[in-house]
This record gives sequence, structure tokens and C-alpha cells, in this order.
Amino acid sequence: MIGNLLKKRIILASNSPRRKELLRNLNLPFDVLVKDVPEESFPPGLENDEAAAYLAVQKASYYMDLLYKDDIILITADTIVLCEDRIMGKPSGYEEAFNMLKSLSGKVHEVITGVALTTPGKQEIFDSVTKVYFKDLSDEEIDYYITNYKPYDKAGAYGIQEWIGMIGVTRIEGSYFNVVGLPVQKLYSELIIF
Repeated sequence: MIGNLLKKRIILASNSPRRKELLRNLNLPFDVLVKDVPEESFPPGLENDEAAAYLAVQKASYYMDLLYKDDIILITADTIVLCEDRIMGKPSGYEEAFNMLKSLSGKVHEVITGVALTTPGKQEIFDSVTKVYFKDLSDEEIDYYITNYKPYDKAGAYGIQEWIGMIGVTRIEGSYFNVVGLPVQKLYSELIIF
């Protein structure tokens, strides 16, 4: 099974250093190709928990011209944070990041990563959900984190592997790697049967 997977050309359509590192740690050869694609919005009526998978599929649509042989597998992914029925993407600046972290403080939220595996002839879509519990964060802690780590490229304005995760996350239910940005165990399982 893994031998067949090693014969495929895997393309990761993401500029995220965390996704690249996680996929690299699976010891699968892959190329990174990134196009300048617009940030997508959700259509009206889409359920919040379907948003990440929808965005992963939308990203894949911009790369279809690269899929000229069946041995190419394109991986696209998108991560959202869902807290009290509110979707949080990447913050636009300090104030939005502060407000996001303030709203996560002392609460449980879900991190949902949607993944699309695409070849010229088929597409498999799945997601992974992790519950993350935060302690009450002080304004000083939030300010310190944003000022020093500038989490503007992260959904929900935080990276669990960074300082705020170390001091603020009390527990998780589900995949840690999903919160980092790619549910590698589930991805591996899906790639093997894809």
C-alpha cells in the first residue's frame, strides 16, 4: 500500500510552513506549488462545520490545470476555528487578533481542517475536528502573544505549538496535528486508500 503511494506525485497546494513540515514528517515525497488564489467566502446557507471542507474544494479548483496524469495527487486544505457558532479565519491585524483570543479565553472551541485530495478523475473530501480548551487569558497574556508572535496567518489568531498554546491550552480532544494545520494521521489513512 505505501509502495503504491510512493510512486505517486503528491502536490501540496499550500504555503503554510506548518503544513509543509507535517507532510514532510510523513516521509512522503511531495512538491509545493502555490498559486495566488483569492480568499473565498462561504455561500449563504452553508453549515459552519462544512466551511473548511468547502474552502479546501474551492482551492483545488484553481489547480486543476496541473492534474494532467492520474498519478498526481493534489492536496488542498483549509482550517477554521469555530467558537459559539462563529467562524474565525485569519485575523486582519492586531485588534481583530486580540478580539479573537479574548473570545476564545476560558472557553472550548473547535478547530476544523477540511482536506481535498484531487486527481484528474476523482476527489475525496474529508475533515478533522479537534476540541480545544483554553484557560482564562489575561489581556496582558494576549497582548504579549500577539506582539511577540504576530499570529496573523493563523485561523483563530493562535498557533497551539507556540507560547499561547503552552500556557493557555488546558486540554484537547482529537488530533493535535489538526490544530497545527493538517490532520496527518487521517490524511495518511485517506491517501493509502485513495
